[in-house]
Amino acid sequence: MSGQIRKKIQKKFKIRGYSLKVDALDEILSFVNQFPDAEEEAIDLLLDNLQLETLKSSVIDKEPIKRVVSLLLEADGATVDESPGPASSRSAIRVTDAFLVPKFRYDLVKKQFYEYTGRLPVHGEASSKAAVYKDRFLLLFQRVSRDEHFSRPAFDTELSHFGSCEISPIQSLVIHKGRRWVMGLISQLEDGHFYLEDLTASVEVDLSKAKITTGLFTENTIVVAEGEMQSDGIFQVITCGFPPLEDRDKSLKSHAGLDFFGGGALTKEETLRLADLERRAVNDMFVIISDIWLDNDEVMGKLATILDGFENVEVVPSLFVFMGNFCSHPCNLAFNSYSSLRLQFGKLGKMIEAHPRIKEHSRFLLIPGPDDAGPSTVIPRCALPKYLTEELSNTVPNAIFSSNPCRVKFYTQEIVFFRQDLLYRMRRSCLITPSTEETEDPFEHLVATLTHQSHLCPLPLMVQPIIWNYDHSLHLYPTPNTIVLGDKSEQKAFKYTGITCFNPGSFSSDSTFVAYRPCTQESRAFRLVIII
Repeated sequence: MSGQIRKKIQKKFKIRGYSLKVDALDEILSFVNQFPDAEEEAIDLLLDNLQLETLKSSVIDKEPIKRVVSLLLEADGATVDESPGPASSRSAIRVTDAFLVPKFRYDLVKKQFYEYTGRLPVHGEASSKAAVYKDRFLLLFQRVSRDEHFSRPAFDTELSHFGSCEISPIQSLVIHKGRRWVMGLISQLEDGHFYLEDLTASVEVDLSKAKITTGLFTENTIVVAEGEMQSDGIFQVITCGFPPLEDRDKSLKSHAGLDFFGGGALTKEETLRLADLERRAVNDMFVIISDIWLDNDEVMGKLATILDGFENVEVVPSLFVFMGNFCSHPCNLAFNSYSSLRLQFGKLGKMIEAHPRIKEHSRFLLIPGPDDAGPSTVIPRCALPKYLTEELSNTVPNAIFSSNPCRVKFYTQEIVFFRQDLLYRMRRSCLITPSTEETEDPFEHLVATLTHQSHLCPLPLMVQPIIWNYDHSLHLYPTPNTIVLGDKSEQKAFKYTGITCFNPGSFSSDSTFVAYRPCTQESRAFRLVIII
């Protein structure tokens, strides 16, 4: 019997992406044996609470298991409680750092993804930069190849070509005359001359007469374009748009068993169990606040008012997401007040401590902003330095410090948080004036661009540097349920093809924030007004 339970433990931990050392397995077995009629529930509860731990590796030793077991036995009086409540809600939230997101690459020959298990140094070689564009292109290409409008007809007849827009390799434009559909990445190989590139060749394009779809077309975005080759060797684009989206469920079905999001793949049975718990979690709420200047007394006063309000509600929020910038001045080479900023984080901890219900039942996720302390402005950005946050974490044990961007899984729901002033930079980098046919709202154009590109930041690398080997952590594939874009522009929300996207606004500038209910995927915008 003990051997069967061992195998069950190892299987469940492997599904979540963990490997167990012998001493860790013995510790888990000792805990599970205390519940002879509920072994599976005990393992699941242990796994859910293990997500709260800051793990340095996917190989688990005895220590983190021992800490989790002690907390569970102490909190639950040595009983397993599966009913939804504050404890189960907290364990349902799993945070994945950008630097721990699994990397997958697409094999064009086998037509399938495989997990890349090699080293991922922060300082990549030149080949890593080329791989960024290749991986982005193949990610979208395999998605487009399943789209009925762009796939090759099974039977090549006159009727089968009706409504079909088969993608041609750019290399073939030399020999084929007439209108063709191509897919490629927009690049500027020469000053003032734009090209479309795929894996076969590149061709100079004329976009001046192109009819475009909704979105912000910048250098480095990948497009599908209809056009005709001119005698001067330039491809005259007639129609240009982003690769069509694919339904999230279809993507998941196509790559069953692959964990693109991070946090561990789930079995079908586990997914159904978590989906049921998710539907019942009607009281869970996330409060998202961006731009919290800790060195500004007025801002801290407003934050205290918000915490006062939520301290007195019937069910306190499950999660507070605090996004940077955490200082009113950029933390660059000229910044010399790190010791002062450390004290400000300590004051934030004291403020949270003054609200006992929130401190006990809520968790706090802190994500750095573009001007916060860190090694550089390159993305993804690592979590806030421990020197700054040590006093806060000592006061608030439920505080989690993660990267920018970072990913949160709530039961089965996938949420991406990204703090970057993206809208202004994307609009400024546009090669073509955005279409006003469907919408004139810049935020809606931005959301359409990110979702169709399956990427959080499709800006040119010279505008926004990216760590080449970690570009995959910015991928939005399969499409997440919710995307939170912290931006200093005005507060906005937009539901696009079933994806909830919103910008909580700049709290320091506009006193705006958002309350989000993951159960219904609905966001509610707030603006704090203090009457003197």
